[in-house]
Amino acid sequence: MGEARQGKRRQARLITKETASLLARYNAWANRVMFDAVAALPAGEAEKPRTSLFRNMVHTLNHNYVIDRIFQAHLQGKPHDYTARKTPDHPPLAELARAQEELDAWYVRWADAVAAPALDETVHFEFVGGGKGAMTRGQMLLHVVNHTSYHRGFVADLFFQVPARPPITDLTVYLRDHA
Repeated sequence: MGEARQGKRRQARLITKETASLLARYNAWANRVMFDAVAALPAGEAEKPRTSLFRNMVHTLNHNYVIDRIFQAHLQGKPHDYTARKTPDHPPLAELARAQEELDAWYVRWADAVAAPALDETVHFEFVGGGKGAMTRGQMLLHVVNHTSYHRGFVADLFFQVPARPPITDLTVYLRDHA
């Protein structure tokens, strides 16, 4: 019985079409809130070197953008030009914000258009750091949203070094205000 139950769990839909749309919209909203808050900081604070894995706020946001682009390519079954999870440098904040907004809009359109069964289709790819990967499209979207939330948390923590209060980008706030 345990084996049959596990097999049934594997076949269960991980994410519904409605959840995919909700998560894509939430991620776009949270990214916009964070970019707006970083842009509102005093001049130079967003690019100021800080004790962090990604050197500064903008570089951290750029890492999110890179990963979002890599998984966009995986979802489309296309190659990408990235050879690492982070780039040596980052574009100016305003340019990155525009690019992220366009990419977030792509994810929203994708989530709205994807057929429910496609969310369960496994896509095979190569990890940037090496090795083969395989995830369903639904898992990829969950990864993108979870990864971006995680690193937005890095940026929020860096606000305290300014010092400034970070924006709130919790899913609960999005649901309260937008759902």
